[in-house]
Amino acid sequence: MDIITHRIRLHDGVDPARFESWVQNVDYATCPLLPSVRAFSVQRVAAATAEAQAPFHYFEVITVSGLDDFAEDMKSEAFQALVTDFESMASVVEEVCGSRIGPGYRASVRMSPDS
Repeated sequence: MDIITHRIRLHDGVDPARFESWVQNVDYATCPLLPSVRAFSVQRVAAATAEAQAPFHYFEVITVSGLDDFAEDMKSEAFQALVTDFESMASVVEEVCGSRIGPGYRASVRMSPDS
């Protein structure tokens, strides 16, 4: 599996709440239509969304089955619709791609009896 990270900068005048709503209601919801995507999340940079001139305001982490697979998904109508929406609000200012070394670490989640 490969990992892609993007640093994202909002365009001047774009309300962070608008972008975050789109991420939660459209971007995340489209992921099941992209077969190569194994995991996807967008993170708000602490305090940066309040600073209009910050170098970036968010970063996203995309785990894909392979970069070639993801390149195929990028040709899809669903992905192109995401690009159109995204580009009206923000720009990717940096991209980094790589492969995870081993399985990594993930803490196990313990559910309480009330859950």
